[in-house]
Amino acid sequence: MSSLNVLAEVSGNVTAIGYGLAAIGPGIGVGIIFGQGVQAIARQPEAYGLIRQNMLLGFVLTEALALIGLVAPFIFANL
Repeated sequence: MSSLNVLAEVSGNVTAIGYGLAAIGPGIGVGIIFGQGVQAIARQPEAYGLIRQNMLLGFVLTEALALIGLVAPFIFANL
């Protein structure tokens, strides 16, 4: 086995581990967003529309970061 094959194999494993660790952040973020959103709606039901809108916007931005983290290793691996 050449050293390049070993390096590529190790790099792939490190990338998978790195993304797995990076997915923890958005997972926690989504939990906080929806937990606080449900609590806010329970406190002020009349503001449901605004709270829901802000909750979904926060969710989308948080998930976008997770998707960028998933795609980035594939982009940088081909450079």
